[in-house]
Amino acid sequence: MKYYIIAGEASGDLHASNLIAEIKKNDAAADIRAWGGDMMKRQGATLVKHIRHTAFMGFAEVLTHLPAILRNIRECKKDILGFRPDALILVDYPGFNLRMAKFAHDKHIKVIYYISPQVWAWKRRRVRKIKETVDKMLVILPFEEEFFQNYGIDATYVGNPLFDALAKSRFSERAAFVQRNRLDPKREIIALLPGSRTQEVKRNLSVMLETASLFPKYQFVIAKAPTLDKKFYKKMIGKSGIRYVEKQTYDLLHHASAAVVTSGTATLETALLAVPEVVCYKANALSYHIARKLIRVKYISLVNLIMDKEVVKELIQNDLTPRNIAAELKDMLGNPKRQKCLIEDYDALRMTLGTAGASKKAAGIIAEALRSENKNG
Repeated sequence: MKYYIIAGEASGDLHASNLIAEIKKNDAAADIRAWGGDMMKRQGATLVKHIRHTAFMGFAEVLTHLPAILRNIRECKKDILGFRPDALILVDYPGFNLRMAKFAHDKHIKVIYYISPQVWAWKRRRVRKIKETVDKMLVILPFEEEFFQNYGIDATYVGNPLFDALAKSRFSERAAFVQRNRLDPKREIIALLPGSRTQEVKRNLSVMLETASLFPKYQFVIAKAPTLDKKFYKKMIGKSGIRYVEKQTYDLLHHASAAVVTSGTATLETALLAVPEVVCYKANALSYHIARKLIRVKYISLVNLIMDKEVVKELIQNDLTPRNIAAELKDMLGNPKRQKCLIEDYDALRMTLGTAGASKKAAGIIAEALRSENKNG
């Protein structure tokens, strides 16, 4: 079978790579062409476009990069048509992928969406587009299955693929991790996860770095995004002495006493690794103003959304200040009762999400869908 997979961001690259590995177990002759990243390439996908050229977010940033985005859309459509896959598998990245869904549907190519756009939070008009153009939704949050089914969309909850990624992780001993990254063995670590896109990191990391000076007894360590250049981080860090680690995010979290995390998949990863965290988010002023008018949910972090309560503190836009981050970190690090409640909530979160196997289940459903189509065809 021929599969065309589109993931536009770092988290999508991770989950799509695990999906590819499982697809190959079901279909040894699988021919996979993709837009994605290095992890998908390592699993054997033929990479057409790298995520470093596709990861745009926010209304203002999308407008700024509109010519590049439109060019990508044209290139992708042409490439899909030339490859003529048996299935187009879309991984999150809704602004781009929903356009590809319509194109593929119109060309009679089976469309499967793995990791749903968060239409339950905003832009619910996209639900109609999904119903019209997507053959199967494979969702990774428990409440999404019922949400889509209520709109008459064929949706199945497959579990959360973060469990698959974490199950494959092998953590270093602290001494080895510290030595490898030239860290101070005597000071506890506070992890900084500022995001994966240029503008996102600029806005959030600058505030995080200011916070570090308020905690001289701790060392702050940044998780570098694979899509961004080292020079970019070195320029932001300056002479502060703060270090970053590359391709070691889970190791960093494993050895951290707390974390400051930009809203996104990383908030859930941090919780599943049982690390106390404060969630941050600062956007372009125009993007934030528009988003406030559209977003329908109480929280922005996946942890709080899934649990439907404030498990972790969210510092958004003007509330994101070094003083507020510091106050939250001090409480998490110095309040045993707060730590106990947090860990209990994290345990409940794990129970809600289930166990590993999302990639395997998703690949099985894809294989069955294609077999059924071939029989009917």
